[in-house]
Amino acid sequence: MRLPSALAALLILTPGLARADECDGLAARIASALSAKVGRRTGPSIDIRIPGGLKLDLTCRAEPIVQAASAEPTPSAAYFADLAVAAEIVVGESASAVQSAIATAHATALRERRKSFIQQNGWSASCYTDSSGSIRTLCSVGRIPPQ
Repeated sequence: MRLPSALAALLILTPGLARADECDGLAARIASALSAKVGRRTGPSIDIRIPGGLKLDLTCRAEPIVQAASAEPTPSAAYFADLAVAAEIVVGESASAVQSAIATAHATALRERRKSFIQQNGWSASCYTDSSGSIRTLCSVGRIPPQ
C-alpha cells in the first residue's frame, strides 16, 4: 500500500517538528525563569537574551545544550548563575550542582589553558577560555546523548 505523498512527507517531518517543539518549550521555560526574551531561531539554535546583556544559546540536536559566551576571561557571577539556572532546566540537575561544575571547568580552563570538560550523571559542563580572542570565555552544559 502506498501512502499519499503529503502524508508520507508529514510522517517524515514529524520527528523534527517534535524536537523543534521541545526546543521552543525549553527556550520559553528558560526565558521565564530568567525574566529573559526568546530571540531569533537559526536552525536548531535559539537565542535567549537576559537583561544585563548576557545572551544564551540553546541548541537542540540529539540532546539540548545551553551555552554562554563572554568577552571577559573571568565573567561575572551573574554569567555563571544565569547559565546554571538555564542548565537546570535543560539537564534536570540543580542549579547549584551545575554552577559548581561550571566553576570547576572554568577554573581548570584558565589554569591549564585548554578546554575543560566535566561529566556527571548523564550531563556535562565544559568551558573554554582564550585570552586573545573576542570571545574570552565559552561555557556550555548539556545532556549526554544515550549510547
